Order: sequence, then C-alpha cells, then structure tokens
Amino acid sequence: MAHGMRSDLTTNYGPPRSDWRATAQRYALLPLRVFLGVTFIYASLDKLTDSAFFKASGAGSIGDQMRGVRDTSAFPELVDLALKSPPGFGYAIAFGELAVGIGTLLGVLARLAAVGGALISLSLWLTVSWATTPYYLGNDLAYLMAWLPLVLAGAAVWSVDSWWRRRRLTA
Repeated sequence: MAHGMRSDLTTNYGPPRSDWRATAQRYALLPLRVFLGVTFIYASLDKLTDSAFFKASGAGSIGDQMRGVRDTSAFPELVDLALKSPPGFGYAIAFGELAVGIGTLLGVLARLAAVGGALISLSLWLTVSWATTPYYLGNDLAYLMAWLPLVLAGAAVWSVDSWWRRRRLTA
C-alpha cells in the first residue's frame, strides 16, 4: 500500500464536482464563517447601542471592565494602553468587530478579516479571559482557534472574494 496524501481529500477550489465529498469540502467552512461573522456583528452592535459601554467609568463601562482585569491579564501593559482612552479603545474594538464581522460574513477580503478576528480574540484572551480557570471555560481562546481555518483557507464559496477570483480568471 502506498502512503501519501489522498488526492480525493484535498479541497478543490475549481469548478464544482458532482460527488458529495467534494461539495462537502467546498462548503465545510461556510457554517463557521456565518457563525463568526454574525457573532462579531452582534458583539459590535451590542457595544454601539449600549450608552454605558463607552464611558471611562461606571457600571458596564469599558473603563471599569479594563480596570477589573488589569491585574490578572497576561499583559497588563496592553490594558494600561487601553486605559489611556477607554472610550477610544471601546470604539476601536466595536468598529473592528463590525468590520471583521461584515468582511467574514460577505467574504470580502476574508483572510484579512479573519486575521483581524484572530487578533481581537487573541487580545481578549490575553487580557479579559486570561485568568479563567480551567482555560477551556474562557471563550476567547476558542474564538481564536475558530479563526485560524479561515485565516488559512479564506472564503472559497458564497463570497465576494470568490466572485473576484472568478472574474479575474475569465478576464
């Protein structure tokens, strides 16, 4: 028996084939893309519509949240940077999540959007959920890992990126 990579298991980004494995492989990341896109858009809108979130202090404010995690984060310097302007940091996170969510959901510069999502998740893991024990109870690490397949594969189907790719190939 020969050992090596099975060619029938590799992702085919060309024209769709008729067998169900190829179809399943082409669409395998679509549920993840939809989930992460919708979740990041929702998280952004939740922040943007919360009048208390963008305040430097007070119940539910980004300032109080950051002060609460400062001493338990992996990089307190990162939190200190955010505390220089809590409202500015809050808006940066909210609009970053919105851009990542829209880019991921629509597949517009999907790999770049996934890198942005991974960086947001990484920064939240290293600051907000770093002290969560056991580690698997913190959701930011799971989100970070969920972004990695999209960083590697992009948005092969039902995306603006695939439409652009098809246009370039036929031009």
